[in-house]
Amino acid sequence: MKNLRIASLLLVAAVIVTACSKPRSATTGWNYNDPEWGGFEVSQYNEQITAPGLVFIEGGAFVMGRVSDDSRFQWNNLAHNVTVSSFYMDETEVSNQSYREYVYWMTRAYGEEYPERVRAIYPDTNCWRDRLAWREGFVDYYFQSPIYDQYPVVGVTWEQASKYCIWRTDRVNEKILVDKGIIVLDLTDLRGETAFQTDVYLAGQYRGESKTELENLDPSAGGEPRQVRREDGILVPYYRLPTEAEWEFAALGMIGNTYDERIVEHKTYPWAGSSVRSANKKYYGQFLANFKRSRGDAMGVAGNLNDGWDYTCPVKWYFPNDYGLYNMAGNVSEWCMDVYRKDANPIGGEDQNPFRGNVYRTPTYIDEEIAINDTTGSIIYRNVDDDLNRRNYRQADNINYLDGDYASNIYDYTANQSITDWVNAADDEDMPAVTEGEESYLNNPDSVTNMMYRRNLADQRNVTSLLSNKVRVVKGGSWNDRAFWMQAGTRRFYDQDRSTSWIGFRCAMDRLGPRAGN
Repeated sequence: MKNLRIASLLLVAAVIVTACSKPRSATTGWNYNDPEWGGFEVSQYNEQITAPGLVFIEGGAFVMGRVSDDSRFQWNNLAHNVTVSSFYMDETEVSNQSYREYVYWMTRAYGEEYPERVRAIYPDTNCWRDRLAWREGFVDYYFQSPIYDQYPVVGVTWEQASKYCIWRTDRVNEKILVDKGIIVLDLTDLRGETAFQTDVYLAGQYRGESKTELENLDPSAGGEPRQVRREDGILVPYYRLPTEAEWEFAALGMIGNTYDERIVEHKTYPWAGSSVRSANKKYYGQFLANFKRSRGDAMGVAGNLNDGWDYTCPVKWYFPNDYGLYNMAGNVSEWCMDVYRKDANPIGGEDQNPFRGNVYRTPTYIDEEIAINDTTGSIIYRNVDDDLNRRNYRQADNINYLDGDYASNIYDYTANQSITDWVNAADDEDMPAVTEGEESYLNNPDSVTNMMYRRNLADQRNVTSLLSNKVRVVKGGSWNDRAFWMQAGTRRFYDQDRSTSWIGFRCAMDRLGPRAGN
């Protein structure tokens, strides 16, 4: 018994010594987080936190596109297998209240000195107007009235939605640093150039006031503290719009439709079955989304309303899908990050996290320092330089790759031809000679796309296609749509700089590290 007690004490002592000792490198044996051994730091944060408003979406393989008949004969969503990595998505569509918070903050930061920046993000409330309908009440009250606080914001362009994602990222990361006592939250004299911005902070150019910065273990730092870095794992990744593949995967709620790695049934809607009514005995026959059943029937008859809403409904309404996401069908359609092309999966296209719209950028440097815009306090970005020695990409703008670039064009083009010679030789009758004044048009980033989807370059009013590099994918049906558009696989597009009363959005975020939810 005495020997057992001694052994126990030795074991406890060994555990204490091990716990108190610094972690060591398995490569060199040197201590981590130890200034005496070089000060290389290893963070204790090894799990991504779930940022506000988001739901974890466990990824996997699924059939993207439609597997039933295409009643509109558009053939723009042929079924194909893809894999979507795990990610995060907003539980609901962005509400009027959330977007008003954004407008309020931007007004405080920029309204006095740069009011045009506030005007640029304000929703177009006139989107509700119709030449043969009375909707002035929505024009005046939908975005401003507290009655509509929890309704989805509309009248927002793709560009405005993307800027909202950036602002939201900055506010979430700012709160993280404030809560940890690293920076000071002082909004008494808020100005845009001094406001916290995630990329500016990580670049070491933050102009606000720090409070208790982290200890710098690098011996060469001379004891000076340091800011938070990406290596610390404290800040969350950027909010963004979901890709089309992510949106469709999340809408289908695949996690509730599998058994032993087999997909039991290919869903048409975010719920099981092919009906838009509930099969649950308690709610049998009730509509599962807000949509237009037929022309002139937006919500049923008085005393027996079917879906209950003629226009939009609150963002947390009806039953959520198996991921816990609300209104992934109906209410409002939603912006996706992708540039639209008819063929969502071209030959040679990527089958893992597919996305069209990559334009790679990098910070601009002046005198070996990252350039900051004095007006907004934001980093000045530029497109990356062309690199013909790369294998994975060669230029910054890859929107046209395999659909809109030279390789995918039906005309005979060789590298030693000028772009003017190529156009003139393409079709003498339908594509007239390019004049000197048109050269500037041909040299813009959309020139090749315009050649593929437009016939007469001399007269831009003679357009044979609505497609360009400025149209984005829109998914999900809306209050103004029939049930056909609520199917997860259906897809359409809208100009990224235009808005409407039936398109809203929700945010997404990358998942770092483990893909499994458990």
